[in-house]
Amino acid sequence: MRERRVRSGDVELCVAELGDPGRPTVVLVHGYPDSKEVWSEVAGRLAERFHVVLYDVRGHGRSTAPRPLRGGFTLEKLTDDFLAVADAVSPGRPVHLVGHDWGSVQSWEFVTVRRTEGRIASFTSMSGPSLDHFGHWIGRRLRRPTPRRVGQLLGQGAKSWYVYLLHTPKLPELAWRGPLGKRWPRILERFEGVPGGDYPTSSLPADAAHGAWLYRDNVRSRLRRPRPDAHAHAPVQLITPQGDAFLSERLYDELGDWVPELTRRTLPAKHWIPRTRPDRVASWIGEFVTAVEDEQPRPAASGRYAERFGGQLVLITGAGSGIGRATAFAFAEAGARVVAVDRDAEGAARTAELAHLIGAPETWAETADVSDEQAMEKLAEKVHSAYGVVDVLVNNAGIGLSGGFFDTGTEDWRKVLDVNLWGVIHGCRLFGRRMAERGQGGHIVNTASAAAYQPSRALPAYSTSKAAVLMLSECLRAELAGQGIGVTAICPWLVNTNITATARFAGSDPAEERLHQQRTARLYGLRNYPPEKVADAVLRAVARNDAVVPVTPEARGAHLLGRFAPGLLRAVARLRPPV
Repeated sequence: MRERRVRSGDVELCVAELGDPGRPTVVLVHGYPDSKEVWSEVAGRLAERFHVVLYDVRGHGRSTAPRPLRGGFTLEKLTDDFLAVADAVSPGRPVHLVGHDWGSVQSWEFVTVRRTEGRIASFTSMSGPSLDHFGHWIGRRLRRPTPRRVGQLLGQGAKSWYVYLLHTPKLPELAWRGPLGKRWPRILERFEGVPGGDYPTSSLPADAAHGAWLYRDNVRSRLRRPRPDAHAHAPVQLITPQGDAFLSERLYDELGDWVPELTRRTLPAKHWIPRTRPDRVASWIGEFVTAVEDEQPRPAASGRYAERFGGQLVLITGAGSGIGRATAFAFAEAGARVVAVDRDAEGAARTAELAHLIGAPETWAETADVSDEQAMEKLAEKVHSAYGVVDVLVNNAGIGLSGGFFDTGTEDWRKVLDVNLWGVIHGCRLFGRRMAERGQGGHIVNTASAAAYQPSRALPAYSTSKAAVLMLSECLRAELAGQGIGVTAICPWLVNTNITATARFAGSDPAEERLHQQRTARLYGLRNYPPEKVADAVLRAVARNDAVVPVTPEARGAHLLGRFAPGLLRAVARLRPPV
C-alpha cells in the first residue's frame, strides 16, 4: 500500500493506493465513525484487477481536521476533497466511486452536482442515501400521508434515533472519547458480526467526535431544502443490506426517478458489509466497474430475484433433471453462477448449457455420486479451488423407494439412506464447512419431502430418509444461525418429474415394478405439478430465509394436519396407496 498527502483547502488528506495505476481507478469512501481501514478487505480483493484508492475523510484517520470544526464538514467541502483526490490519483481519467454509510451520503452529492461531471465513471452506493433524495422522500409522504406512507416515515424515524443524538451539543464527543469509544469494537462484533483485527483503528474516538459534524453541518439543512436537480450523471449500483438497523429499504423506492441507469443488489446482511461480506461486495463492484469500462450492459438479470442472487455461486446436486434442473434454471434467470452436479454427466452438462443461455454469467457441469464420500470430497475441493466458496448450496439429489417395511431389504434401506440422507450430509459437511470458515454467510437448501411428516404404510424407508433430512436441516439451522448461514428444508409432494421412472418398489419382481412405475407416472402426470414451481419456492425461501417450506397444496395440508390433527394424518397413513 502506497500513501501520500493531498491538499484540499485547509486540510491535508491521507490517501492510500493499491494495484496498478494504469488500470481503472476505484475510489473507496468510508462512512461514520470509520476511517479508510473499513475498506481494507474489499480493497485487497479489488487491487488484483483495479487501481484502488482509499482516503481518510477530513477529520478522520490520518487526515487533518478543519478549524473550526463547525462548518468544516459541509457537502460542498467534502466535494472539494473528492475532486482533489481524484485529480491527484487519476488526472484526466474518470474514477469509479464507491461509498458506504456517510461515504455513500457524500458520494451521492459528488455524483449529482454539475462540477463533478466527467470525473465519475460509475458509483456504487451502500447504506447511505442522498440527503436530497431523502428530503424529497419525506416531503412526498408528508404531503400525501397514506397509512402506508406514515408507517414508512415512523419506521425510518425510529431507525434514525442516533441522528438526533448526534445533533446534541458535546454529548457525542464525550461518549466517543469515553466509554462508547472503548466498547465500540465489541459492540460491532456482537451486534453486527464484524470480525476483529486491524479495524476499528486507534483513531476511532477522535474520528467519531469530529464526524458528528457531518450530521450537524448537513442533515437538517438538506432535508428541509433538498435540491430539485439531484439527478445522477453516472451509472449507479445500489447494494442494500436487508438487515440494516439504520436504514429502511423503502428509502430507495423512488430512486429510479433520480438515477437514469440504476442497478439494484440486495444482500442478507447487516450494516457493515465492507467488513462482513467483502467477497460479495468486491465481486459486485468488480462486475459493475468492468461492465462500465467495457461499455457493456450493466450486470443485471431479468428474473424476479436478480437483485438478490446476481453473481452468487450456487451449487445444485441432482441437477440433471426434474426439480434440480428447474432450480438451476431459476437461479440462472436471477443472474447467479451455477454449478450443476449429477451422476448423469450428460444431464448435468445439458443443464449447465441451458442455464448459461437463460442468463447465468458462468456455468459448470460436474459429475458426482452424492452417496460416495470420496467423490464428494474431490468435488468440493475442485469447486472451492476453481470456482470459489459456494454462496447457496442446494442438496437436491434423491431416489424413490416404495414398499412395505418387511418387503424392504437391508440393501434397499442402505441405498435410499446413502443417497437421500448421506448425500445431504456430505453436501452440508463439505460445502457448509467452507461457508462457515469464510465467515460471510450463505444458505443451504435441503430437499426433503412432505413424506418427512406425512407417514405412509407404503413409504417407510423413503419417509425415514426425508424425515432425517428435515430434522438435520432444523438442527443445522440452529447451529449456523449465528454465522449468518440460513438452512431451509423444502418439502414438495407429487411433483411431475422423472423420479417415478427410477423409483424402486420393494417386494416386486421386475415386471411388477415396471407396472408400478407406469401407474405412478400416470398419477403424477394427472396431478401435473411442475418442478418450476418448486424451484420458485426454493429461491423465495432463500430470499426470505424460511425454515421449512411445504410446496404443493397437499404438502401444506399434511403439514397443517400434523400440527392440528395428527390423529387424522395417522389414519390417512393406514390407507393402501392406489399404486
